[in-house]
Amino acid sequence: MKDSTPTSSKNAARAIGIDLGTTNSVVACVIDGRPQVISGDEESALLPSIVYYAPDGRSLVGEQAGRFAEHNPERILSSVKRFVGLSADEAAAQPLTGLALTAVATDDQARIAHFDLGDRSVTPVEASAEILRALAERARAAVGTVGLTVVTVPAYFDDAQRQATRDAARLAGLPQVRLLNEPTAAALAYGLATRKSGLYAVYDWGGGTFDFSVLRLAAGVFQVKCTSGDTALGGDDIDRVLCAELLGALGFDEAKVDARSVRKLLQTARSLKHDLSREPAVRAQMLRADDTEVTLEVTREELDQLVLPLLLRTKRIVRRALRDASIELKDLDGVILVGGATRMPCVISFVTELFQRAPLCDVDPDRVVAEGAALQADLLQNRGKDLLLLDVLPLSLGIETMGGGFERLLARNTPVPTSAHTVFTTAADNQTGYELHVLQGEREMAKNCRSLAKFVLSGIPPMKAGKARLHVAFCIDENGLLTVTAKEATTGTAQVVEVVPSYGLEKAQIDKMLLEARALRDNDIEARKLAEFQVHGASLVNSVSEALISDADLLTEAERVEIVGSVERLRRGLKSEKRSLLLELLLEDLHALTASFNERKVNRSIMQAVTGKDLRERV
Repeated sequence: MKDSTPTSSKNAARAIGIDLGTTNSVVACVIDGRPQVISGDEESALLPSIVYYAPDGRSLVGEQAGRFAEHNPERILSSVKRFVGLSADEAAAQPLTGLALTAVATDDQARIAHFDLGDRSVTPVEASAEILRALAERARAAVGTVGLTVVTVPAYFDDAQRQATRDAARLAGLPQVRLLNEPTAAALAYGLATRKSGLYAVYDWGGGTFDFSVLRLAAGVFQVKCTSGDTALGGDDIDRVLCAELLGALGFDEAKVDARSVRKLLQTARSLKHDLSREPAVRAQMLRADDTEVTLEVTREELDQLVLPLLLRTKRIVRRALRDASIELKDLDGVILVGGATRMPCVISFVTELFQRAPLCDVDPDRVVAEGAALQADLLQNRGKDLLLLDVLPLSLGIETMGGGFERLLARNTPVPTSAHTVFTTAADNQTGYELHVLQGEREMAKNCRSLAKFVLSGIPPMKAGKARLHVAFCIDENGLLTVTAKEATTGTAQVVEVVPSYGLEKAQIDKMLLEARALRDNDIEARKLAEFQVHGASLVNSVSEALISDADLLTEAERVEIVGSVERLRRGLKSEKRSLLLELLLEDLHALTASFNERKVNRSIMQAVTGKDLRERV
């Protein structure tokens, strides 16, 4: 069936939902109360999550990028979602990727995985931003201005991976971004489409990740009861086990095979996997390690045996989640399948046996997540009050304690948004500072959990051990992102930290990339904004300078010094060739500092105008 592209008025900003997938990505919006996927120029709703970086600096996404896969595979990036938020060591541990991975040898980026393209290196965040940008452009072509955007993430993404996804959205130029767990989005779309109520499980096996969630659907309330998963278990892993089998059959040494050969075999494995969902056996012409040609046959039964260990891993995840929520199989009203891997016959059979019932297959597993994201985006932007969405934390959050232990402040499957607090004390006499190490995970020792941030609360007066009281509070917002507050009770010394995980890009890096991306795409808009700010800035400098002379008596000396300093900074900014963002910040600063001054000037003018007049007199 041909995909439909929605049409609408292009005057108002339209909320959109994006399923940023490992293999394919989809964008959707709500038209006339119903979610609709947006097709591209080639009439396909699915945008392959592939990016091609040309030697001349251009980048192509989707089908266009795929056309270079055979002749320029070393410049093609695929499955980048699996590397988002990972360190270089974690990324390198991924088996048979066919990608050249490296770590930039600088202090601020050494922890971040990079893809090595020879003449340049690209982070997973930058590659993800290219995909998001292409989807946003697809949406703009169909519905005009894009407003709030909901981007889905695997439910089991940790804080680093969520932050990296938000960074990618910022880099793509999306104005307002909210995150939504993929199984929750699928249940939202299913529940609103079918108007069903009850307790439903979502078995979500996509290209790169596996998620399992249980939600209660009832009269417009969508409550997540539990969630669990594995961010390194997906359709890509099926491709890899089949690729490893092919490498052995063709006489290759897996430890020595070059990346180009791995890429080609991974593409062959994916094609065979798709064909075996329709046929009991398929054949393919391939080259052996000695360059002789051979015809290999792969049967569905052989593939099922290779997939079985992966299916058993999903079974353990399902059982753990159900046990956490004290839910039995008989309590479930249905099981919803989501993700491309669930199209495989062996997966459908396995799920049927595991849950002792046939799964619900009346939703499109490739589109339902984007449709749910679009519904949530539309409700958020238009302040819909007929639906309540209650999600949960995928992993526990806490801090490192003396001796290297991990103390949980918020347990996994806690509903969000939420907050928690606890009190700690000093372990030694005359201790004048605390180092707080924020962690995420389920292990008992800090070294086995994911490090999110470290910061120091200093300035505490010397006291006997155990006398000081440190209040620590964790606050999780609707995106599942964390803010930590630490306060010493005796002195009131406090610090608030918005946790940016160690494996994400630094804020300065993101800001730099964002400015560069905007410069390449919006040179004309930038030039216009710069001109407007220069005119406004010059006018403001003159008017404030005059007021500093004519109404100087309305200011305290401290206020005058602050305003003069701000005027000088703006004056220097106008003489430089900086971008409009700097002028905008300088203008905002001067406006804020002179707001009260302007009020006093207005009040003086009014008093002067009415002095000696009868205010009851009609003009």
